[in-house]
Amino acid sequence: MAIERVFGPVDLAVSGMQAQSANLSAIYANVANALTTDAGGQPYRRVEAVLATAGEGPLVGVKVKEIVEDKSPFPEVFDPGHPKANERGYVKMPNVSIPREMVNLAVATRAYQANAAVLRRYQQAVDTALELLR
Repeated sequence: MAIERVFGPVDLAVSGMQAQSANLSAIYANVANALTTDAGGQPYRRVEAVLATAGEGPLVGVKVKEIVEDKSPFPEVFDPGHPKANERGYVKMPNVSIPREMVNLAVATRAYQANAAVLRRYQQAVDTALELLR
């Protein structure tokens, strides 16, 4: 009979916190570069963390599968005085939407907090069990 590796509550919560930390880093990069019109010859391209299960089975945790670039087109803004403006006066801007990033930030923050709450509850349960054994 094979024994499968099943994550415990601490492993699950820590994997969730690590994944959301990477997700938050991507969101922070997007917000920080929301007005960067020259990132290697083109405007900054929005990035996103893709999360996946860390294995097979019901309790395996989560991991960052990859960080992908958003391939949506760059919006153009009329600003003839901008150094990156084309002959018609339009500047290609990053494909970052601040309201979208704020929603993603709120979701990722809540997910991180939920995982931290699991760790706190687990610690309380361990403390209670130890207290009962005394």
